[in-house]
Order: sequence, then C-alpha cells, then structure tokens
Amino acid sequence: MDRPMLTPAAELAASNPTRHPGESAAYRAARQDLLTAEIELRRQIEHVAEMRRALPPGAILEKDYRFVGEHGEVSLGELFGAHPSLVIYSYMFGPQRQRPCPMCTAMMASLEGSIPDILQRTGIALVARSPIERLREWKAARGWSHMPIYSDPSGDYTRDWVSQDDADRPAYNVFRRDGDAIRHFWSEEISEADPGQDPRSAIEMSTLWLVQDSLPQGRDPDWRPRLSY
Repeated sequence: MDRPMLTPAAELAASNPTRHPGESAAYRAARQDLLTAEIELRRQIEHVAEMRRALPPGAILEKDYRFVGEHGEVSLGELFGAHPSLVIYSYMFGPQRQRPCPMCTAMMASLEGSIPDILQRTGIALVARSPIERLREWKAARGWSHMPIYSDPSGDYTRDWVSQDDADRPAYNVFRRDGDAIRHFWSEEISEADPGQDPRSAIEMSTLWLVQDSLPQGRDPDWRPRLSY
C-alpha cells in the first residue's frame, strides 16, 4: 500500500523542545534517541493497523450463534446493534471455575469505564461459558454497570471461534457486516512469547500493562493480577 512521505523520525525528535529541570546531557541525548524510536514505533503501529484494515474478506459465518444476556436470548447478529462491526471478547469463566480468570478480569476492568464510548463506534460483547446467572453475580460483585456480558450456553460459538475442544481460553474476535452476511474480520493470534517476556499479543489493550511498560522496573513476566487484594 502507498504510504505518504514522512519527516524522518530523528528529524522530528530533534525539534522536540521538552527539557526537564536538572537533567544531564547524557539523559537528554538518550531521551532523544528513545524519542526517535518511539516515533518509529508509533508509525509501525499505524502501518500494522493499515495492514489489518486491508485484509481480504474473512469467512462468512454460516451458523446462527445464540447467546444469553441479562435481558434474554440474542443472536450474534443482534449484538451488532446499528454498527457495521462487532467485538467479542471471550473470557475464562467456564462452569468448571469457582471464580473467573484474574487476567481476563483485569482486561475487562480496563474496558468497563470505556464501554459507553466504545459503543459509539462498534458493538461489543463479553462472552463466557458459565450460565448468565453466574456472570451477572460476578458483574455485580465487581461493581460493573456498563459491561455487556453474555453466556454461550451451547458452546457453539466457543468451539468455532475460541477453542475446538471447548477449553476455557480467552479470545478476541472482530466481525463485520457485509450486506446481509456477517464475516469474520480479525482475531488475536498469540504466538509464543520471546524469552523473558510474559505471553502477550501484538496489540496491548489493557491499561494495566500499558502503565507498567512506562515504569522504570517495567513488567515482571512472572507477576499476575489478583481478583482481590
């Protein structure tokens, strides 16, 4: 795809007027190098997003997937609302679990306050395999008011788009309308983490990790959030 000619990142960084009280020349030189890399990273993120948007048409959904929400049964198509796209995050809270996955819960917690904003642009649903009564109880216990939770009681959606053997695993899928049809657009496909890293996808969607990436100590690949402290 054609990309516009951009000012070199190092040139943009050189025009940065920011200086902090008491900083050393060594700090400023290293910070300028880092800023150059940050500009290049921002451009790479946008380039990858362009590649994602340019994907060929995905598979047409052949099944009428049914979910149970807090107000009754709905189809996958109904989850779109009036939007052309739909995000479905499948979280780990199957019937075999006493409580949901802490990592999934942290991810959902970072979305909770933004759900009204997200719904301005796309449909979104948070789906798990437990009965809706359990999901509703957990939502109330967390104090969430915006989270659009749904149960996948038959497991049809989970087996097709999360795990063929109906395992309790997370997944992030995006679907889009194509006329009267619904197509799969994109989903996370997480590969093995690089040495010394925690497992992650290419897109970081949780503020929990984004904040830690800005810290001097960075992430601890062995640390995990808890459901309560």
